Amino acid sequence: MEAETAKDGLSADTNLDASRLPVPLAHTDWLHHRLAVFGSDAAVATFQAAAAGAGTVPWQLDLDSLTEDLFLRLASPPPPHRRTLRVAGARQLAAELGKAMARRHALAVARVGHSRACPLDLHALLPVPSSILCRGPDKPAALVWLWRHWGTTQPLRHVEIMPAVQQRSDGPCVRYGFWSADWSPWPAIAAFARRWPALRFELRPTYGLL
Repeated sequence: MEAETAKDGLSADTNLDASRLPVPLAHTDWLHHRLAVFGSDAAVATFQAAAAGAGTVPWQLDLDSLTEDLFLRLASPPPPHRRTLRVAGARQLAAELGKAMARRHALAVARVGHSRACPLDLHALLPVPSSILCRGPDKPAALVWLWRHWGTTQPLRHVEIMPAVQQRSDGPCVRYGFWSADWSPWPAIAAFARRWPALRFELRPTYGLL
């Protein structure tokens, strides 16, 4: 299966409007895929080395705004939920959750550039520009960049190297299994194919097969 041709990527400083955004689902639909990469032993090994990373994106988060959003949800939950905390209690809990979120994010960001725990890290292969990272993951510019360059708006999840199968006649390969958010990462696969012309990439969604 050949990767679809990706459109030209957006400049990090391009002015964007809502009509150019993908439509995120209210609840993320995680789709399972299998990716096979074929080529010589040396070419496959080069790709594997480049693809391994932390599996996270070092976004710059507006933690004050996130903490305030948590407080508002706790103090005034949407129907049919009812408030179970006093305003002071909601404020305190939101502050504690905000601090926990900050610690967790700091630990994740510290792994970027050092950890190789994720065998197929989109940020390692197609890094999000710093001018996009500073806007945060939910801003229109970030969503459009991710959609255009990755084809999915979150890092891949549960990435694994699949067990070896009987060798095919078209040469050595490495096989990955992973879950992507809402869409298949065709733009990323197209970019890989342009960067490594000696390799062949086969991406197969496994809808309903697991």
